[in-house]
Amino acid sequence: MKSTIWNFNSHKNQTALICEDGTQLTYEELEAENKKLSSVINSRCLVFVLCQNTAGAVIGYTALLQHRIVALLLSAQLDSGLLKNLLDVYCPAYLWLPQELAGQFPNFLKIYETYGYVLLKTGYDESYSMHTELGLLLTTSGSTGSPKFVRQSYDNIKINAEQIAQYLNLTDQERPITTLPMNYTYGLSILNSHLLAGAAILLTDRGFMDRKFWEFFRMQRATSFGGVPYTYEMLEKLRFFNMDLPYLRTMTQAGGKLPPQLHKKFAQYAVETGKQFVVMYGACEATARMGYLPHEKALEKYGSCGIAIPGGVFYLIDENGQRIEKPQTAGELVYEGRNVTMGYAECGADLAKGDERYGRLETGDIAKRDEDGFYFIVGRKKRFLKIYGNRVNLDEIDRMVQTAFAPIDCASAGVDDHMDVYITKETACEEVKAFLAEKTGLNQTAFHVLAVEKIPRNEAGKILYQKLPGTEAVAK
Repeated sequence: MKSTIWNFNSHKNQTALICEDGTQLTYEELEAENKKLSSVINSRCLVFVLCQNTAGAVIGYTALLQHRIVALLLSAQLDSGLLKNLLDVYCPAYLWLPQELAGQFPNFLKIYETYGYVLLKTGYDESYSMHTELGLLLTTSGSTGSPKFVRQSYDNIKINAEQIAQYLNLTDQERPITTLPMNYTYGLSILNSHLLAGAAILLTDRGFMDRKFWEFFRMQRATSFGGVPYTYEMLEKLRFFNMDLPYLRTMTQAGGKLPPQLHKKFAQYAVETGKQFVVMYGACEATARMGYLPHEKALEKYGSCGIAIPGGVFYLIDENGQRIEKPQTAGELVYEGRNVTMGYAECGADLAKGDERYGRLETGDIAKRDEDGFYFIVGRKKRFLKIYGNRVNLDEIDRMVQTAFAPIDCASAGVDDHMDVYITKETACEEVKAFLAEKTGLNQTAFHVLAVEKIPRNEAGKILYQKLPGTEAVAK
């Protein structure tokens, strides 16, 4: 058998997993559980894993990867109708899911159970050929149930875990707490890299708003956490800067661009308290991480997504695909590295495909590079509109409104010559419209400002633009 992702035996006496209910596993015990589970799966096949941040889910995920069985990760909260559709599209041989969900599949055969999870044999007649290097399937669309998944190889996963562990200087003394779903690429990258380092991972599905989360955090002396921009917006409202967290050493951020002023606040807090604040940049198509801003530059270069991770390369290209060498010139950000994934799958037959990217990813993000070589994301290639002949960056519109009218949330969309701006305060619609007209120099008629109760987001905090309301919104 080819080399596995992790060498658990090298940390066998170290604690690997700590759960809220007091359950703990050492790396030696995790390895033993992996062997037990994999032994009841007859051959290399596809297994759906319905994820929670629990020991059972981690055991299943690591067992599959360590024994070269292909895992497809989904949220355990995924709508049953959406799950059924994915089962029909991919015909997995097994389901690994929480015990309480097993009753939803009375026709599947229970094979094995441990730590609150059960293995069900599906009995699908159809099975698909799978590429020998295919290790993992991850969705990029959260909980929408889309059949489009990123195909990640074993090499992708191992290399990116090593890259992250290197630039964060991870050791077996780390005690990260889970703040993101493990079926989300950022949350999974935290798990992968810390398992590589031999750290003790604190498993919880609770959020920052839950008092018991902070009790678990303090009791288990958490040393780090990760969050998306929305996470840090919530933390600021929770008066995080006044909390007494003596064991916290590192805060990481990815999953979208943090508003520059908020970036600056957390960077300043880190400097004043002797902690590290590391802003990172990535995508599921690159396994997880592509760039990071070294913590010592967090304040000086706030607003930047940093530099390429070890072993990776960044550069910018213009609309003709030519490299941009001049600083402070916007272009599409391109990344090259061994962590660039194989491509997409949209049905079972696609699992046989090989590498379609060859280590190069055009990210779709528009960025600038400063004179020191640090990159700054300024928008998405597809997040621009032409308004009366002027190219307008929708991401910049969102940031301007959120900064000027905090704590109002904002999301913009639309078509050329017509921008819809959704905000969470009805009485501010006219004021926001006037503000945007002044800032952009465009006529107010270009902006259609609508009030909504809340901006729809997925479990990772990213805005679900396709779910923004239309006629239900209150137009102003």
